[in-house]
Amino acid sequence: MSTLRTEQQSQEPLDLIRFQLDEFVLVKLRGAREMKGRLQGYDSHCNMVLSEAQEFIFSEKDVEPIVKKTEMVFVRGDSVILVSPSTE
Repeated sequence: MSTLRTEQQSQEPLDLIRFQLDEFVLVKLRGAREMKGRLQGYDSHCNMVLSEAQEFIFSEKDVEPIVKKTEMVFVRGDSVILVSPSTE
């Protein structure tokens, strides 16, 4: 029983992101932007590297977001608001 309790206590919020490595994630960012891509890596500051990435830039005047595609992108953790599993 104590081993189970120790394992539960050693889990941290970023452990949830670890389960998404090499999976597609949706990252909501400050400034009305979102990124979707395959999570290649992250650190304790929530800096992330995404491959097969798409950036969605939302604007009040445009109905559809502007979409930019890139093969690999670094996302600074201080702009991250939310990270969620995503379908491609």
